[in-house]
Amino acid sequence: MHPSEIDQTLASMCVLVDTREQPTDISERRYAQFERPYRREKLNVGDYSAEFQMPEGKIVSLKDAVVVERKNSIDELCMCFTSQRGRFEREFKRAAESGIKIYLLVENATFEGVYNGKYRSHMLPNALAASILAWLSRYNCVLIFCKAETSGKLIRDILHYEMREALERMVDYG
Repeated sequence: MHPSEIDQTLASMCVLVDTREQPTDISERRYAQFERPYRREKLNVGDYSAEFQMPEGKIVSLKDAVVVERKNSIDELCMCFTSQRGRFEREFKRAAESGIKIYLLVENATFEGVYNGKYRSHMLPNALAASILAWLSRYNCVLIFCKAETSGKLIRDILHYEMREALERMVDYG
């Protein structure tokens, strides 16, 4: 694939937003950060993915290859490791069994906040850190902590560069 075709494909990006993501003023601000069109669609795993139009017109979706699972805080992540652990684990197992790479994006969080107990859950800091690190290893996911005001840009860029890397592996400069 020629570099100009890669650029053309990447410019066609449409972000897929899971239908279970609740539309709010905050989510609308996040979607505006995509600076790309987006469409609500049921995703089997994760909150966000993307699709692209190839130069010959074929639509290629990443939803069965790469997704972003977003949590708005350490508090929400704690719920995923406690009261909602079964559902959370089933989602990550489905992804692993299907070969889907998950980026776990946690807003307003840092490892310092985890280790220092800067959250409202009764989950102990060492237990939370252990759950996070075991999850990363067990499900081969990528953890990113960020501020809420950059999450939309990060989601867009993660999906953009995942597709760029896939397209560059198909290089045919013939």
